[in-house]
Amino acid sequence: MLTCLSFSSRFNWSELIPLRLWGRTLGLQTENSQFLLEGMPFRIFGGSMHYFRVPREYWEDRMLKMKACGLNTLTTYVPWNLHEQERGKFDFSRNLDLEAFLSLAAKNGLWVILRPGPYICSEWDLGGLPSWLLQDPEMQLRTTYKGFTEAVDAYFDHLMPIVVPLQASTIHYPLCPRYKKGGPIIAVQVENEYGSYAKDPNYMTYVKMALLNRGIVELLMTSDNKNGLSFGLVEGALATVNFQKLEPGLLKYLDTVQRDQPKMVMEYWTGWFDNWGGPHYVFDADEMVNTVASVLKLGASINLYMFHGGTNFGFMNGALEADEYKSDVTSYDYDAVLTEAGDYTSKFFKLRQLFSMIIGQPLPLPPMIESKASYGAILLHQYISLWDVLPSLLQPIKSEFPVNMENLHLNDSSGQSYGYVLYETVIFGGGHLHSRDHVRDRAQVFVNTMYVGELDYNTVELSLPEGQGFRQLRLLVENRGRVNYGLALNEQRKGLIGDVFLNKTPLRNFKIYSLEMKPGFMKSLRHVVGWSAVPDYFVGPAFFRGRLWIEHQPQDTFLKLQGWEKGVVFVNGQNLGRYWKIGPQETLYLPGPWLWKGSNEIVIFEERTAGRIIQSVDIPYLGRTQYVD
Repeated sequence: MLTCLSFSSRFNWSELIPLRLWGRTLGLQTENSQFLLEGMPFRIFGGSMHYFRVPREYWEDRMLKMKACGLNTLTTYVPWNLHEQERGKFDFSRNLDLEAFLSLAAKNGLWVILRPGPYICSEWDLGGLPSWLLQDPEMQLRTTYKGFTEAVDAYFDHLMPIVVPLQASTIHYPLCPRYKKGGPIIAVQVENEYGSYAKDPNYMTYVKMALLNRGIVELLMTSDNKNGLSFGLVEGALATVNFQKLEPGLLKYLDTVQRDQPKMVMEYWTGWFDNWGGPHYVFDADEMVNTVASVLKLGASINLYMFHGGTNFGFMNGALEADEYKSDVTSYDYDAVLTEAGDYTSKFFKLRQLFSMIIGQPLPLPPMIESKASYGAILLHQYISLWDVLPSLLQPIKSEFPVNMENLHLNDSSGQSYGYVLYETVIFGGGHLHSRDHVRDRAQVFVNTMYVGELDYNTVELSLPEGQGFRQLRLLVENRGRVNYGLALNEQRKGLIGDVFLNKTPLRNFKIYSLEMKPGFMKSLRHVVGWSAVPDYFVGPAFFRGRLWIEHQPQDTFLKLQGWEKGVVFVNGQNLGRYWKIGPQETLYLPGPWLWKGSNEIVIFEERTAGRIIQSVDIPYLGRTQYVD
């Protein structure tokens, strides 16, 4: 139950919404211990939602649910590694249309705190940094190393002309021809949680000036947990704090690093993320809302991270590397205020009650939820082995030495970012295979087409069977996701990052096949000769395909892959993400807008043991639960 807390004043901000203040001049300011918006006292009631984790067709629905919950501000990260997937080629279209997303927030009465990085953490591959940065063997990410700052400058040169005209304050900046008077952005974050990294004392000043020099005029903020707070400061930016449990004196601790400033929790963690092989974490709804109430009672502003988590579609999940490497699951449900599919939780209604009490006026009615569909069993009736795909679709790169994924000569010299790499060489005889811990992150080992075993962080050696004559040794290496947090960012190269030894002799003369599984590859796969009926039992790696027929308007659904082992699912060319029988996640979210009325193509890349069918169900299952301590 909600703890009974009294609030000395009500906050009616019905006139303080972006479209009603078009042409304003002041934006968000700080005065003593409070925020002012256009000179009026203002409290930030924020929620995080990432446009790149939510289908564009659902952006507005999630924003309307924010308003119905009582929030006035949306926060979002900006993922550099999606907007510049290849060096010098920028994409702000379709689901990456940042301008459209921010304009939609304004239309729906939401202010915006923008968190443009360049590093964003966010349980996202390499914390949002492009993998091609790691082509430089001397690269020092998140520092003033020249190779890094030159890349950031080029990126910001493209990003900021989109952002600057959408700031709240009336500005005129000559480098932005699409100048407007006012927009929804009231604050911009300088980098992200740098106090937990803190490798270069000049770096935060560099990022701040990179923003200011390109026309950012709104209030600047930093964001850190308590331990990193004092190390992540930069002059001229308001320090904010991140946490889940409100320790005694935590908000007062902000006074030790900045006096007479408003207090803000930039990330109040409403739940937690999951790793493969672990539980599905949940955070008690009553404890969450009581902590939010306590924060607000102390006069602070707050941002709920996450309000709506969404999905790590494709290969974009991040990973942890503390005692051991753990990759994140595809779902970013986060046990947040809204579910992965945008449905309400008890947290939503408890928070709505709290914010309604504070605001003291009726909130908009919550939008109707989208119904979910159960389309039943889907037969995967055809398959083709990976080995049969290689000759017709993939041109190998020949190299005497193993080459890591990022340094392969692909994608206009930007290397390979995600997916799999197949390393193939010729051996004579068998013996002792040793990786010397050079596999990133997981390799299936084959002699010709016979599966021998796996190499990863824990298994670094295998016995290869003896045989007559020359045979092909194949290592199918999966990039399971780059670490997104901590001090190991510079060591996130994937594939084979060094020599692999057979009987103490390093392997040489490789054919290297890139399996990034981009849309062009998946489209070509449809026309490959060699697809055949699936036998009663078959072991991958292989591609399987089937059809889902939908009679009426498509709806959201969830795909359950019971009987399948590990792989990736594509629907109408869209990469839904990874599945793995070790869990916890057992269903993949399939948004209705990605389905068509009529025939829908489903392709599965299965690494090992394939089933014959998958199930379309109307309820997700994210695994056995464990409460966050």
